[in-house]
Amino acid sequence: MNYRDALRWLYATQRFGIKLGLENTRRLFDSLGVPAPAQRILHVAGTNGKGSVCAMMDAICRAAGYRTALFTSPHLVTFRERIRVDGEFISEEEVAHGLTSIRRLIATWDPPPTFFEITTALALDHFRKVGADIIVLETGLGGRLDSTNAVQPIVSILTPIDYDHQKWLGHTLTEIAGEKAGIIKADVPVVSAAQPAEAAAVIKARAAACNAPLTFVRHPLLHFPVGLLGFHQKENAALALAALHAGNIPVDDAAIARGLAEVNWPARFQRWDDRTIIDGAHNPAGARALVRAWQETFGNQRATAILAVLNDKEVGILCHALAPIMGRALLPAIRSERALAPETLSLTIKGLDPVIRSAVLPSFAHAWRDAQEMEAPILITGSLHFAGEALAHLRGEPAAYEECLQ
Repeated sequence: MNYRDALRWLYATQRFGIKLGLENTRRLFDSLGVPAPAQRILHVAGTNGKGSVCAMMDAICRAAGYRTALFTSPHLVTFRERIRVDGEFISEEEVAHGLTSIRRLIATWDPPPTFFEITTALALDHFRKVGADIIVLETGLGGRLDSTNAVQPIVSILTPIDYDHQKWLGHTLTEIAGEKAGIIKADVPVVSAAQPAEAAAVIKARAAACNAPLTFVRHPLLHFPVGLLGFHQKENAALALAALHAGNIPVDDAAIARGLAEVNWPARFQRWDDRTIIDGAHNPAGARALVRAWQETFGNQRATAILAVLNDKEVGILCHALAPIMGRALLPAIRSERALAPETLSLTIKGLDPVIRSAVLPSFAHAWRDAQEMEAPILITGSLHFAGEALAHLRGEPAAYEECLQ
């Protein structure tokens, strides 16, 4: 298969849905011989900040001279973003070759592996082939039954836990934390961000049961500049650095300073131009962090918000969190099959705050044109999938956007 054919085949496996569990994953990993025994894995779960913490650890380790591998999801523009070595995306040829091999391997499996199981296996197989020293591995959904949990890490990392994916993870923080804390393993150090009381209790109990040394990181990292905007990124930086120390990965101050200053993680309060911010906030906690960062940057100025959300999110709570910084909402139709109809979103916004004027538009291109004609600063937000579509358009490559459900 070429790259397009391989991606078409992989995306078709999304029809199998999300199947939480590790049996198929372990079979797939064993068949491929991954991960390689000497590779050190940093495993990250949580609700918000996972990608930023992963990017920071990867950047610091690269600055320290390690050969690093990074696996994250979802992608923004291209599937290749999910799998990186030394900061570089996996090539189209490597994706095609790897997926062709996996397709042959699993041709007769029943049940077949899911999209995310195959993607995780593809990443680890690539990391084995290139001989990465350190692998930074982000969970896809939850933790306990996520395919990334079929590995043995040197440190388990928990970012802030809040409400998201309740259909799969439970409807209380105790239930959600139980799934996230499932990445904790016997005798493996655990580093956690400060957590709500219910989540902290679950993490403490799980760590004690596993005899896993546990550290809560409660203070931001203030003495190194961070290349990502927003005070919450200083908290993420403190967690990333504590995790490297807990994993006994030597990094000096020069590597820390360079890595944190140069870290790049698009669509996380990303400045596109002097008055435009792109942020993939898609749950209440992410929206609250976005609002704080917006007010740190723009004070009391309200945004012209270009907003699109997915239909499985808590739309009312998300919009309520964003309301204090929205002056006008432009609601484009977007390419994701999971998108909430902009007409429905408009009704939600009107019900929250009649002062916020909203307009339904046929595409991001129309919304972007209208936003630029207004004087207010612009905020593009509501979903990482939407942020990816917006970035592809703003880069002048709308056809480069590789839409994906997961």
